[in-house]
Amino acid sequence: MSLDTRPLRLQQRLSEKTRTRRQPAPRVNPNYPRRMRLADTLQVFCIVSLALAVALFLGCGGAARFGTPADALTSIGIVTGLVGTDLLLVMTLLAARLPAIDRAFGHDNAMALHQSLGKPALYLILAHAVFLIIGYALSSEVTVFAETWSMLTQMPDMLLAFIALGLLVLVVVTSLVIVRHKLPYEVWHIVHLLSYVAVLAALPHMLTAGTVLVAGSLQWYYWLALYVGVAGSIVVYRVVLPIVRSLRSRLVVAGVDREAPGVVSIRLSGRRLHHLQATAGQFFIWRFWTPGQWWQAHPFSLSAAPAHNSLRVTVRALGDGSTDLASVPVGTRVSFEGPYGLFTDRARTSPRIVLLAAGIGVAPIRALLETATFAPGQATVLLRSHSVADSYLVDEIAELCRLRGAEFRIIAGKRAPGAHSWLPGDAVNARITLKTLVPNLSESDVYICGPRRWTDEVVRDARSAGLPTQQIHFERFDW
Repeated sequence: MSLDTRPLRLQQRLSEKTRTRRQPAPRVNPNYPRRMRLADTLQVFCIVSLALAVALFLGCGGAARFGTPADALTSIGIVTGLVGTDLLLVMTLLAARLPAIDRAFGHDNAMALHQSLGKPALYLILAHAVFLIIGYALSSEVTVFAETWSMLTQMPDMLLAFIALGLLVLVVVTSLVIVRHKLPYEVWHIVHLLSYVAVLAALPHMLTAGTVLVAGSLQWYYWLALYVGVAGSIVVYRVVLPIVRSLRSRLVVAGVDREAPGVVSIRLSGRRLHHLQATAGQFFIWRFWTPGQWWQAHPFSLSAAPAHNSLRVTVRALGDGSTDLASVPVGTRVSFEGPYGLFTDRARTSPRIVLLAAGIGVAPIRALLETATFAPGQATVLLRSHSVADSYLVDEIAELCRLRGAEFRIIAGKRAPGAHSWLPGDAVNARITLKTLVPNLSESDVYICGPRRWTDEVVRDARSAGLPTQQIHFERFDW
């Protein structure tokens, strides 16, 4: 492990004048209790919606439909279909980037929950199809294959329902980590958009072929309102609002600065950017309108605190799209979605702060360091890299640490083969942990940004040290 302090004056302290200046310790962020109340409220709404899905079935006499094996299987199929579809709608809302969800959970947590619901929703929809087909076959005294063919050819909108099921299977399979990492992001993204088509394609058969959602009934209007609400949220927050904000801001590329081999900072200028209410640590989804880039969307975090008419992102060449951004012409128009994420000072619960980054994960960490609330001596910045030369934005971070009285370390070195640790091999052998590096860890909020595996290991280390969940904030540079 290397802690290089000489070339860039790392771990510098403030001058004697700055050290002796009395600065009150920051108070615990009052946003946290409000955020927790909002999160609890949203979770209650989710649970209530699932309960109402079952209540729709019970409200039309469903409890009495278990007298025969055929009726029991059919009833189970109806309930699993209602609950599974409700879960799909919840998943869609989690990915719709609603401001309330972003404020309550943050983007990473919302998308993690979105992904975790994929398999249960698919299993419920598959159970819906299987139980209904078998129940109908028993009732009609025909084979399962004959009943399936009859449903496809004679029941209204049933072909659409089977297409929706096939699309849903495709989306869930391509979302598995082992499959997703073998696909280009653009291919995976296009396939994932088919989930919207699957949810919409399933609606007609529910409104025309079911015995619960009878046309004109209260249940029918309620279910239709759910779909309209979810679809409206997607249109407003994923389409309309980004277009309006992009046109109003008139964002263009103001300059491209080379930070290191394969790493550039892109300076953006526009007008009235303060109306976006972006804060350090958040990210946007950017689209650069050049011939080779307009069709690609890039999720990049701000690498500097947003100014009145300017923003900055720092990009590492990790693929064809991000590599081409190093030569994007000055004056290129830029559209965007965002800002997103709870990786900000608003999530703070403690007076001290620890900022950890690996690779290009340094971008939001650098921005946070610029604006986070802390007194001298209450912040620690740890950059993890293979070597000191592999660290990015080091000059800026070292200077900010010097000015603000933060401790700064570069932890350099290669990981031991097969070791489950975010630290270099010699540090693991010396039994160094996050707790030994930061003695005041229990009084700190920890912000972590880097590759998925590395980030997960830092989070595991923080939890092993007894740090509660509300004091751990992380973003993974991974899709």
